[in-house]
Amino acid sequence: MTAEQGATATAGAEHHHASETSEGAESAAREPKYYRLKKHLLELTQTQPPGTPVPPERTLAGEFDISRTTVRQALQELVIEGRLERIQGRGTFVAKPKVAQSLQLTSYTEDMRAQGLEPTSRLIDIGYINADDQLAERLAVRPGNRVLRIERLRLANAEPMAIETTHLSTKRFPSLRRTLDRYTSLYTALSEAYDVHLAEAEETIETALANPREAGLLSTDVGMPLLLLSRHSFDTDGEPVEWVRSVYRGDRYKFVARLQRPQG
Repeated sequence: MTAEQGATATAGAEHHHASETSEGAESAAREPKYYRLKKHLLELTQTQPPGTPVPPERTLAGEFDISRTTVRQALQELVIEGRLERIQGRGTFVAKPKVAQSLQLTSYTEDMRAQGLEPTSRLIDIGYINADDQLAERLAVRPGNRVLRIERLRLANAEPMAIETTHLSTKRFPSLRRTLDRYTSLYTALSEAYDVHLAEAEETIETALANPREAGLLSTDVGMPLLLLSRHSFDTDGEPVEWVRSVYRGDRYKFVARLQRPQG
């Protein structure tokens, strides 16, 4: 290579490097400050342990040259996504990882213990209602028949996770309300006291926003996203057993399903 060729190659490399640097600077300049803040906070949640405090709003606003309103927006989005946790009167912290539950026909107690968590339940309400047409069809009873309605707050390691409302036919399960006093799990009670074993269920998952009552029970904010699950369970004979409506905290819960391609 001649001296002239070498000089040309060096100049080309320098020009290419300068061009890359210029493009990088332009890209950084085009990136809104809001997204730089959110990216920074996301990195914080990925590199720091749960419970790590997030810098105050004023500090973040000054560091990223944005308004505190914009800072609050970024923080709120990450709280909704379950990356951060806001504790009233204390501040905002890196949140614990979401509980990942497989979609399978198991009880809440079994699910939590499989995650290494200690499940507990608090009875919110238990009583009888008259089945409307839709509920009667789901439980294979006549409209107007009595149905046992059980509403429970589900906790994991003493943290509220879900509100579960279960409906069962009193005709099929007489004295179930008293029977439940002897068991910690509804499914165990059905199996041991009534010889009914669940075999399959149809479950749908939707989203909802927490109303004031749900927010109070789940220790979250009004309007926070919830996962709304509806489960229709059947026994080994194909007879309906229960109709369950549950709302789970969207910031603390996620569901996992293993999918297979159909054969044939």
